[in-house]
Amino acid sequence: MKQYALIFPGQGSQYSGMGKDLYDNSSAARNVFKTANEVLGYNISDLCFNGSEEELKKTINSQPCILTVSLAAFEALKEKTNIEINCSAGHSLGEYAALYTAGVIDLKTVLKLIQKRANLMNEAAEKTKGSMAAVLGLSDESVINIVNTINNVYVANFNSPGQVVITGGQEEINLNLDKFKTAGAKRVLPLAVSGAFHSPLMQQAGKEFVDYIREFTFKNAKFPVYTNVDATATIDSENFKKKLPQQIYSSVLWTKTIKNIMDTGTIDFIEIGPGKVLAGLNKKISSEIQTLNIFDTESLNTVVNAIENNKEKELV
Repeated sequence: MKQYALIFPGQGSQYSGMGKDLYDNSSAARNVFKTANEVLGYNISDLCFNGSEEELKKTINSQPCILTVSLAAFEALKEKTNIEINCSAGHSLGEYAALYTAGVIDLKTVLKLIQKRANLMNEAAEKTKGSMAAVLGLSDESVINIVNTINNVYVANFNSPGQVVITGGQEEINLNLDKFKTAGAKRVLPLAVSGAFHSPLMQQAGKEFVDYIREFTFKNAKFPVYTNVDATATIDSENFKKKLPQQIYSSVLWTKTIKNIMDTGTIDFIEIGPGKVLAGLNKKISSEIQTLNIFDTESLNTVVNAIENNKEKELV
């Protein structure tokens, strides 16, 4: 049976109305939203379905909202078909959905963890005055070399060849954008974020998260989860507990993650959650990759049909 790699998006994929169609048409998806409302202590369903763009951009809202929609979409998929999963991975907060799908943490735990993560990162952002920018059209090496010459600026995400996100102090980022353009970047785009995520400016958040995560039960993964901090296939529960706090202030090695998954022979991916950001990155990483998306009922049915058709072909 064909095996799939499941991937889950991070911040930037949110939009008003996300998850509503799944909620209306899947009892499994509704159960996820119901549990999220109870665990988080507010009506996250309403925020996902009716929240303004400005509200959903706030990290304290976007993280739990994107996670909830991603998990609802995953449970809606499980409700309709059986799927052979080779591995999972998630971009930044998406890693929490990847851990849930692999049975490392249960639904209530993952929701509590992402709420705490969002709050800690928001507090750190308010204290440190950071920002981020996307550098397009330069090699990873070129971006790293420039960053190494600038104080308080770091690489946040290696998203795909030619797309690297930098992070750090707001003033330092703004004063040095021209260095990347001079080096040949096609575009340098300041991002509408509230802090220097995935940088040492988030270290305090990471330290506090170590203490918080300690009280929760983690299990070994049912299948490998590729973690952001090292792009390595991980099974052991204690390794996840070590890596999640580090992820808050470390670079997201997304390009390497996808290439490492491909090295196992897997080229069939399913992006589960709002938007198609990761599918777009996959195209830039390798033309061999086939990526399906699940974000509403229509896309869910398309994926289910594709999975069932592949099963039939294998029986012939």
